[in-house]
Amino acid sequence: MPLSGKRRELGHTKLCMEQEILYEQAMSQCVLVAWLGNTDLRASGNELDGELGPIGQAVQAREFDTVHLLTDHAPHQSQTYRTWLNERCRIKATLHTVSLSSPTRFDEIYEAAVAVLNSLRDKANGSARFVYHLSPGTPAMAAVWIVLAKTTHPAELIESSVQDGVRTVSFPFDLAAEYLPQINADQIVRLTQGLPAEAPEFGAIIHRCQAVKTEIARARRLAVHDVPVLIQGESGTGKELFARAIHASSHRAGRPFIEVNCGAIPGELVEAEFFGTTKGAFTGAEAKAGYLEAAHTGTLFLDEIGELPLAAQVKLLRCLQEGTVQRIGSTKPRKIDIRVIAATNRNLRDEVAGQRFREDLFHRLAVGVLRLPALRERTGDVGLLIDHVLEKINTDCARQPGWVHKQLSVEARNLLLQHPWPGNVRELSNTLSRAAIWAVTQVINAQDIQAALFPVRKELPASESVLNRSLGDGFDLPDLLAEVARHYLSRAYSEARSNKSAACKLVGLPNYQTFTNWMKKYGVG
Repeated sequence: MPLSGKRRELGHTKLCMEQEILYEQAMSQCVLVAWLGNTDLRASGNELDGELGPIGQAVQAREFDTVHLLTDHAPHQSQTYRTWLNERCRIKATLHTVSLSSPTRFDEIYEAAVAVLNSLRDKANGSARFVYHLSPGTPAMAAVWIVLAKTTHPAELIESSVQDGVRTVSFPFDLAAEYLPQINADQIVRLTQGLPAEAPEFGAIIHRCQAVKTEIARARRLAVHDVPVLIQGESGTGKELFARAIHASSHRAGRPFIEVNCGAIPGELVEAEFFGTTKGAFTGAEAKAGYLEAAHTGTLFLDEIGELPLAAQVKLLRCLQEGTVQRIGSTKPRKIDIRVIAATNRNLRDEVAGQRFREDLFHRLAVGVLRLPALRERTGDVGLLIDHVLEKINTDCARQPGWVHKQLSVEARNLLLQHPWPGNVRELSNTLSRAAIWAVTQVINAQDIQAALFPVRKELPASESVLNRSLGDGFDLPDLLAEVARHYLSRAYSEARSNKSAACKLVGLPNYQTFTNWMKKYGVG
């Protein structure tokens, strides 16, 4: 193709891209987020000779669909300003009241800003463009906006002044950092009192955030007590790592650690695998110890315990209560001494309410309970994990022919920091592995990361999932109403501890008898 033709093609492509960007901007809401500053309050009190202050000036100069103001001022001052802004600029602002010990505390400012932004992003469901206003508030507040806009919460940055008006602030550099709030360690200290200072068994859990530190401290206390432990958390949050660390920190260290994936065993083999068999118990059966016997004197880790069939749950409960196991085909029970650590990505209380998990087994297992946070909840940990995983990838691949030690570009790192990671640490590890393999140069760039990321499936809010379903194609209104009724009747009955008089009040039914009738109608209980 002649050079002039290529230029025309490139020009057309660029024009199309610009038009697409403009279209996306036109179809999305524009949200202004700012701290409410003293100058704004003075403007609302007519102390600035008619000037609007930074927020009012921005609202008057640009079009925003919504305005969200973070404020640590007295409630009456904030409400007065919101009324003034509505009357003067014809826009209604939403106030987000926060408590700061000082307007220069970076950690408190950061935590408040992130909490508000995460809430707004969840509600917008990806359909909003954010603008952060740097002028109102303290320099510390402006600095936090800059860090967030250039890393984990991308946005346009603006500033305003009487002399220059409202303008976009551009930075000739990129940031690749996660702001790390100061951690209050008081709770951690209390939880670890009386325990050895070092806990090397938990060293494999890469973390920095307080949420994980707290769970590790709780796990260390549980490790020294020979009680069952239930670990809850989404897939990929590190439940197995915690289970192994608890075992290695307990008096059972060095004894068997038997890991069982309860969801991977065919239903017809569950009992044989758990309880063992005698020779000739059924066609082809050999004498074989089950998982319970194999874990004798050690720890039995039951991963995804919620997948275990109800029949097996009954037998497991009996074994744990009596401390014995009986092989299939045998009449002689065998003594066992085991500790059980169970893990699940389900809400077992909901499973109990839905009669998919035995309540007695739940209470047998849920003595020590840990809840592992999702990666999106672990402030400051994503960067650490990125470095750890990439280092491991480079080490593992170093001997492969033609391997080049990989590094991340600033843009690529920021894409990783901004991703919500529904698959948690496992998804992060797999994504980085794909990107490192596909990158043809030493530097993994943003395009490599985009190609390696799986698109995030956007879940409809609960109200929309019920109210906005497609009509036709099998839509059945009675079935939908029955589904909703069963859900809330089961929840109320469970939360009221099977007391129907209390449960009927939770769901707004007039009396015990009406609640009973509804339960019969929808097959609950």
